[in-house]
Amino acid sequence: MAKPVAVILGVGPGNGMALARRFAASGHAVAMCSRRGPSEAMLGEIAGARGYACDVSDAESLKTAFDAIRGDLGPVSTLIYNAGSAHWGNLDALTPDDLRMDVEVNAVGLFASAQLAVPDMRAAGGGTIIVVGAGAALRGRPGTIAFAAGKAAQRSVAQSLGRQLGPENIHVGYLVLDGVVDLERSRAAMPDKDATFFLSAAGVAEAAHALASQDRQAWTFELDLRPYGENW
Repeated sequence: MAKPVAVILGVGPGNGMALARRFAASGHAVAMCSRRGPSEAMLGEIAGARGYACDVSDAESLKTAFDAIRGDLGPVSTLIYNAGSAHWGNLDALTPDDLRMDVEVNAVGLFASAQLAVPDMRAAGGGTIIVVGAGAALRGRPGTIAFAAGKAAQRSVAQSLGRQLGPENIHVGYLVLDGVVDLERSRAAMPDKDATFFLSAAGVAEAAHALASQDRQAWTFELDLRPYGENW
């Protein structure tokens, strides 16, 4: 019997790799996608994983990647949207193109990816879409004006997808990440912070997997994730 296929868009050393490990561990065939494609070292960590170069802001790149995934692994049963763009700064520091790019990658890319994945899920009678979002989706601040706009638009796209696709047995879940993911570069940028400050990528992946495994009579759309000491 063929393994269910989990497509992860936006695979990097943090959440993306943690998601790939978790879904591979539960028996999924994992397609690891990033703008330039995952490194050989990343692919080598996960038995049977396949890597694809995929720019979520380019419709042709997305279609090419999804066609290749279907040919290599089979139809998509789970789509995990971890791709993102973040431009930091206020009204005086950013350009309209900065905001436009954050909306394009976070929201339009999600929409386009869903259009490519959902036909497989409909044919199978169900599926899962998990979107990795951010607390900025719920609040705009001066220095996050572009990022917050992109994430707010992304959350709205995800919610609309969930309300449309739920009756078709396609579960859409949105993770609100409220914290800084624990990465080497995060630690280097914040040397005054101890380990308890950072958000665990493995914990994010575990929460995503739990959403994907829920009983359909008790589905979650939105789930907040933050370090236990976060002042929210």
